[in-house]
Amino acid sequence: MRVLFVTPEIDDYVRVGGLAAVSAALPRALRNWTDVRVILPGYRDVVSQCGPIEIVGHCPALAEMPACSLGLAATRDGMPVYVLLCPQLYDRPGNPYGDESARDWPDNDIRFARFASAAALLASGHLDPNWAADLVHANDWPGALVPAYLAWSQVQIPTILTIHNLAYQGLFPKTALRRIGAPENSFHIDGIEFYDKLSFLKGGLNYSTHLTTVSETYAREITTEEFGCGLEGLLKKRSNASQLTGILNGIDETWDPRFCSELMRPFGAGDWEAKRANADGVRQQFGLALSRGPIFGLVARLVHQKGVDLVLAAADAIVSAGGQIVVTGRGEPAIENALMEAHRRRPDAIGVAIGFNDREARRIFAGSDFTLMPSRFEPCGLSQMYAQRFGSLPIGHQTGGLAETIIDGETGFLFNKPSTESFLGGILRAFATFGSQDRLNSMRRSAMARSFSWNISAASYSSLYRKMSLAA
Repeated sequence: MRVLFVTPEIDDYVRVGGLAAVSAALPRALRNWTDVRVILPGYRDVVSQCGPIEIVGHCPALAEMPACSLGLAATRDGMPVYVLLCPQLYDRPGNPYGDESARDWPDNDIRFARFASAAALLASGHLDPNWAADLVHANDWPGALVPAYLAWSQVQIPTILTIHNLAYQGLFPKTALRRIGAPENSFHIDGIEFYDKLSFLKGGLNYSTHLTTVSETYAREITTEEFGCGLEGLLKKRSNASQLTGILNGIDETWDPRFCSELMRPFGAGDWEAKRANADGVRQQFGLALSRGPIFGLVARLVHQKGVDLVLAAADAIVSAGGQIVVTGRGEPAIENALMEAHRRRPDAIGVAIGFNDREARRIFAGSDFTLMPSRFEPCGLSQMYAQRFGSLPIGHQTGGLAETIIDGETGFLFNKPSTESFLGGILRAFATFGSQDRLNSMRRSAMARSFSWNISAASYSSLYRKMSLAA
């Protein structure tokens, strides 16, 4: 089966959030079952890193979207990657979605509609003369209009849209309808209209053959008013028709502290001296005081969803009790500034690195005793899986993928409400566990024994692909 995997980011070349890790790992795991090929926009970082690019096709201009070329490259391990080449749309500084000040590009409607329309052309056999798709797997709002463009062209190819985070919907003014070449009759409640705006994500929810999201719990949550972001009615309808499936994400097998070359000292379960050496290395790296107390790590996008304000509210209590906090991530400027201010107040106990790199994240997981995850909602979450593999017990809000991947009191701690009081309850339980060496080490062993292999997720997706192909 030939599958086109449509994503705006991939760890090999460009990363903003967890979708990049999923886009790097899931297609690779799927190669055991399918001829899967990735397509992504030709951002500056992609074109500069992905090696030789063979031009295989050209997309004509459509409405206000410019003509572009489609190139074919490959990752270092040989996975085929299509790159949409249009310098005027994608050759820019900043990240895939915004400029260097984190402001969204004003033409994101054109940028990602051009991407989706080109992916639809490729899938239907109009770009690469040697390849077409039997099924399209699109991801989040930047790829959500692929099923719509296929439907508007009356092309019958099964499509899946995976919702990684319902809060990001790709909302634009109604005038975008003309700019992206969408038919006028698509602007209605069962099309791409959302409260008199154009919603890329809603278009995908309506036009896709099947919807998936990244945990069974989140699949249930998004059909409720609390988590549905105004789309709960549509999602409940799709769920009741058995057209919404939750499939838990996995993590890459390289997240193994026994063989991780980025650590101060690799270690396995039971080698707590090496774990302490990693903790000392983290303290030195962040300029923290020597301490016998626990280290609480936070490795996350620094946005409201992740509950960073709850971490800031709990910081004094953690430090007063003898704990230290290390943070790495990038996100909203106000949150970044608040974290830096907390660091300035207590540089001996709170370390902050604005930005993200994989090496630093691995070292924090290896050196920390606990990982803070007070997310208001969490479709799946990856940090709690990484943390457990590295013997850092996660403290997470009982929501989404956190509820499915943290075993309360055995591999981490769950708390009930996204409030400071409830969060502090989880932190107090962590301090109590840290005070009992046998209990702490028992939980670490249980956490490090967990398996979150992508092969499990890939087998579920492969089964869904086959089912959809047979039904087509």
